[in-house]
Amino acid sequence: MDRRDRVSAGGHLAGLAALAGDASADEAVDFAVRGYAITSMETETYRPSRLILLGEDATPELRRATSLDALVTCASPPFFLWHTAEDEYVPPEHTYRLAASLAAHDVPHAVHVFAHGPHGLGLANGAGDAAAWTALAASWVREQSSNRAGTR
Repeated sequence: MDRRDRVSAGGHLAGLAALAGDASADEAVDFAVRGYAITSMETETYRPSRLILLGEDATPELRRATSLDALVTCASPPFFLWHTAEDEYVPPEHTYRLAASLAAHDVPHAVHVFAHGPHGLGLANGAGDAAAWTALAASWVREQSSNRAGTR
């Protein structure tokens, strides 16, 4: 299994995998890259995804147990987060919530919220300033890889 977590349409599920506290050393994620991902099932923002993933009758306990910001610990892997302020489907609040939790637990992270761009930009080629996310992420990944190599 590739031990790096990448940006994907399944950002919430990938985030859950990155934060799985019971992963063995060979299953653990070294670092995570999340783009415009749903991170909280506790907010009313982007309710359609919450309903699809958890159902209409999800208890507050289930919503909390599947919220990435609630799963962060001091042992969580580093995260690179990016979002756009204009995202109409997943508000940047999701990125801010996860970043705040990472900071509260002293987990290394980088956060980039670009002013313009819709949800689903992918690599964001030709999307103005948001197109810089790939170069920023590549630099950050190299830094994380160097940091990990130095501690092994």
